[in-house]
Amino acid sequence: MADNWSEIVNVETLVRWFASSGLRIVLVLVGALVAVRLAVFITRRVEQAFQDNDPSTMNEREKQAATLGKVIRNITRILVWSVAVMMVLRELGIDIGPILAGIGIMGLAVGFGAQSLVKDFLAGMFVLIENQYNVGDVIEAAGAKGQVEKITLRATTLRDLKGNVHIIPNGTIAVVTNRTRQWSRFVLDIGVAYKENVDEVMGVLKEIGDELAADVEFSSMITAPLEVLGVQDFADSAVVIRVMFTTQPVKQWTVGREFRRRVKNTFDAKGIEIPFPHTTIYLGDAAPMNGIVRVKMERDDA
Repeated sequence: MADNWSEIVNVETLVRWFASSGLRIVLVLVGALVAVRLAVFITRRVEQAFQDNDPSTMNEREKQAATLGKVIRNITRILVWSVAVMMVLRELGIDIGPILAGIGIMGLAVGFGAQSLVKDFLAGMFVLIENQYNVGDVIEAAGAKGQVEKITLRATTLRDLKGNVHIIPNGTIAVVTNRTRQWSRFVLDIGVAYKENVDEVMGVLKEIGDELAADVEFSSMITAPLEVLGVQDFADSAVVIRVMFTTQPVKQWTVGREFRRRVKNTFDAKGIEIPFPHTTIYLGDAAPMNGIVRVKMERDDA
């Protein structure tokens, strides 16, 4: 029985194969794993080198490093494991020539039949090369708005405030509006009644802005003092005054919400009127007809 088994499986040949091709296959797989791990380690260290001491925000260099790091890791994995698979197939005695030729033909077919995919990859390369936006930026593109969670050569992934995820092929992005490049801005129009002294109101707004900028919780978010731009418009029921804050990226909405809260409380305390539409209902003097009272409605926007 042992003799028959040795005829079926030549142990000596198997040992020789493991000592040559088998060992090379193991070395190829281990080398591929080490190369991928090394690429991950290097890119992580580079990302850490660009980090500052403020974990609450990401500056432009941090965003760019994180974006390029993810792309480089993905490309490295694909290239290294593709080469490793080809080397393993060759060690197994499989002719990889026809495989490479088939891949080339398939690449041509994909190039002609999937032009949109090629367009997406080329657009993705320009997004990275030109640094149009990075992971963590809040952008508007292809009709979608949200914070960039992921960028690949094929698509950009956004998540909006409601938690919805938008996956946008890079080739469909014609215009990108980046709301958080280097710095952000919060602009607010505030309406006050016509009876108010606009100079006094602008002074109050400046005081509120200075107090907010001096607050420890918000001082790091604000990069420039509040600018009171002046009277923006004479609306139907209000004089509109425009103010503006310059903030750290993505912090304009946080600063804006707090500023609105302080404006409302301060205006209430100082008796400054924020007008809003009023509706007055007048009941007619005539007697009701068939149980119906004639009602005259007038709008008072003063």
